[in-house]
Amino acid sequence: MTDSAIQKSPIWFIVVGILALIWNIIGIMAYISQAYMSEELIAQLPEADQQLFANLPTWYTGAFAIAVFAGTLGSLALVMKKKWAITLLLASLIAAVAQMSYLTFVLKMANTMTALVVIIGFALVLLAKSANNRGWLS
Repeated sequence: MTDSAIQKSPIWFIVVGILALIWNIIGIMAYISQAYMSEELIAQLPEADQQLFANLPTWYTGAFAIAVFAGTLGSLALVMKKKWAITLLLASLIAAVAQMSYLTFVLKMANTMTALVVIIGFALVLLAKSANNRGWLS
């Protein structure tokens, strides 16, 4: 589809894209604060939390990174109205599902945020696909 054939998107689409970008940037900050937590800070945590951090598998941290960085780039692509938003947001969703499944089924630590992360990821993939079907993405 050429740029001239791209349909104009409604303003709410850009607003949602910007909110998604902010959400994912907050996710990056959470990832960095967890992945690069100093030994001094870890030592100040309760013993149970120290054990949790010590025993997190490498793939979990990798899934966290993929979820937030792909989500951020995918959200930026939504704001820029690019089709590659779909691929990035889908990668983010898959990584988030892996991460949240570990929290839920292995660590038994599911909470509202666990579900919210997956729901928002799923909604963003649906939004990107819908925007593409409506001709809003190039």
